[in-house]
Amino acid sequence: MEGKDSSTQIDSHRVDTATPEARKKMKKMKSFEIPEFYRSQIIGGIKEARRLKDKLKRDFTPTLLDFGPVRFLVSRHFGFCYGVENAVEIAYRTINQNPDKRIFLLSEMIHNPDVNADLLSRGVKFIMETSGKQLIPWESLVPEDIVIVPAFGTTLEVQQQLSKIGINAYQYDTTCPFVEKVWNRAASIGQKDYTIVVHGKPAHEETRATFSHSKQNAPTVVVNDMKETIELAKYLTGEKPAAQFYEEFKGQYSEGFEVSRDLQRIGVVNQTTMLASDTQAIADYLKAVIIKKYNIEGSDVTAYFADTRDTLCYATNDNQTATYALLEESADLVVVAGGYNSSNTSHLVELCEEKLPTYFIESVEKILDKNLISHYDLHRKVEKVTSDFLPEKELTTIMLTCGASCPDAVIEAILLRLLSFFPNTKDIDSVMATI
Repeated sequence: MEGKDSSTQIDSHRVDTATPEARKKMKKMKSFEIPEFYRSQIIGGIKEARRLKDKLKRDFTPTLLDFGPVRFLVSRHFGFCYGVENAVEIAYRTINQNPDKRIFLLSEMIHNPDVNADLLSRGVKFIMETSGKQLIPWESLVPEDIVIVPAFGTTLEVQQQLSKIGINAYQYDTTCPFVEKVWNRAASIGQKDYTIVVHGKPAHEETRATFSHSKQNAPTVVVNDMKETIELAKYLTGEKPAAQFYEEFKGQYSEGFEVSRDLQRIGVVNQTTMLASDTQAIADYLKAVIIKKYNIEGSDVTAYFADTRDTLCYATNDNQTATYALLEESADLVVVAGGYNSSNTSHLVELCEEKLPTYFIESVEKILDKNLISHYDLHRKVEKVTSDFLPEKELTTIMLTCGASCPDAVIEAILLRLLSFFPNTKDIDSVMATI
């Protein structure tokens, strides 16, 4: 029952709203050669069945798999997105085509431990940690080496460093076209004399890359959340002395940033994996502060606040919208799969935690037995073990979803493992036939 992953089907309206560079890439690569061990008959079948019934992707209700004593509600959208499939395909093709060359990744290809571990097992080496800490010195690289740029993109400084060595940073560049879209948006409004406010996690690879590209065209400052945004606004209004800004936002502003000059006209872009609602709230808050400060109305606000459309990628937006729809249903618990350092996955976990007991796991191995599960605590940044996570009741309902960098095979393994704990369940073929 092999199904084609719906994430490889790129809707025409999404191609049309991307940058020219992104459109070119997306039209050229509408499907990908992904290693079979990342695929899943069950999950691929679910995605294909839903795609055929809802080609415009307007139905965000979850898929119900009713096995009798246990029911699974599977999120409408999850798993490998366009950018991840593109990156995975390029990485494995590069390995296969260059058996005699040294191959390096700037950092993790994507935030998934299974994918990164497999690449390492094939001889690929990481030059840096995801934090930016150097693992392999630049001077040990030679022009003949291959360096793959991950889906998050990289900084202009790293590109220049590779160029000095004689390595073409663009030859094996897997940067997601939606990340590039943010860079282009920042460049566009920067050229109109707006300062760029980037909503993102300052230490995240994608935010570091976006900051690097943005500051080439405009003064740039990064805000992590609404709390930091509120403090930034106090410099905009003059409530806080400008001198304090440089300590409070240390490491998060571009060189030469001048508070009195560079916070007069602003525009907001984001790290593509942040919560859309959070980015919108930050933009709305800063816009309201601008309106109050300059006492302006209507279209006049564009003189001080750039009219930036949402820069969240379609996959992140679809996954978050599908999670909201998932949580409208009733269930006993949620299992969210993905890398613990995955930004987009962590936001799905946060949404689920607001309503139900939520277990964030990297892989099926974290389900120790019917009574024990080892899962990640986002708030304490530690893994913990919970007992009796499955309720003792006649009918159990479990929600399933995962981040954009999680292979379908991981979700299938989790589903089958959980299913094995329940006796007298319906067979998979008969349940799949009801989708």
